[in-house]
Amino acid sequence: MFTGLSAFPLTPFRDECIDFQAFEKLLSRLTNAKVDSICAMGSTGLYPYLDHAEFQSVAEKTVALADGIPVMVGIGALRTKDVLQKAYLAQQAGVKAVLLAPVSYHPLTEAEVYNLYAKVSAELSVPLCVYENPGVTQFTFSDELYAEVTRLNNVAAIKIPGMPFANAQGAERLARLRAIVPANVAIGVSGDKFAVAGLQAGCDLWLSVVGGLFPQTAMRIVQAIKDHQAVQWAEQLEPLWQLFVRNRGGMRVMATAADILGITEGNCLPQPLQPLTSAERASLETLLTQLNLS
Repeated sequence: MFTGLSAFPLTPFRDECIDFQAFEKLLSRLTNAKVDSICAMGSTGLYPYLDHAEFQSVAEKTVALADGIPVMVGIGALRTKDVLQKAYLAQQAGVKAVLLAPVSYHPLTEAEVYNLYAKVSAELSVPLCVYENPGVTQFTFSDELYAEVTRLNNVAAIKIPGMPFANAQGAERLARLRAIVPANVAIGVSGDKFAVAGLQAGCDLWLSVVGGLFPQTAMRIVQAIKDHQAVQWAEQLEPLWQLFVRNRGGMRVMATAADILGITEGNCLPQPLQPLTSAERASLETLLTQLNLS
């Protein structure tokens, strides 16, 4: 399942409860577009904000609505025992893979991160995707740690930051990773702005925020990756990527876009998170019209 487009939908809230009616609308967009896989409860899907009951409900709902598309879910938590509980619930729900970032409040050491993946991977019967997101976790994987973690049982993919693909360093970084991780471990690019460069350099998949709300656009980019059309699409979306940068990622942007499109009602984020300011919302609304994103 670690090829093509993995779409990361929101987990929408309404009055501090998960809005499953809106969630069904989001999943319908993904199944209609026939994305390659769905990752529920990624960073955009707000996995750290969900208790175990909410997590279980979203996992089960995603599998039920996925129409045969493979489902991956994020299982990160501060404590290893909670990660293990989420892993158990995810497998009971029938997911095909799990995504795990080294979540922390106190910065983790490499030994602690390795121990986390060792304990979790040993309890899995489905593949695990290692999620490096230093902007959120404040942890960066060394090449040595990648070499060790990717040799654990059930580790099948890594999700790397897209920033190196802003220039030639991306291809060099990917080549180094290919040299140290097992050949059967897929390498995926995150950071939507850098997806085209990452895929052109040889990444196996794009783990996409924008694909969680606008899957047809994201699928068009993936399908056009071998020609210059993909680059043109990415350039057209540059104002959207700038909104991501100004708002510390795509989560607030996608939440606001879902409201503009009428999929959700008002602020669909759990408190204390807030959608875009009125000025940024107006810019986004204009941009969605200009780009014909619907």
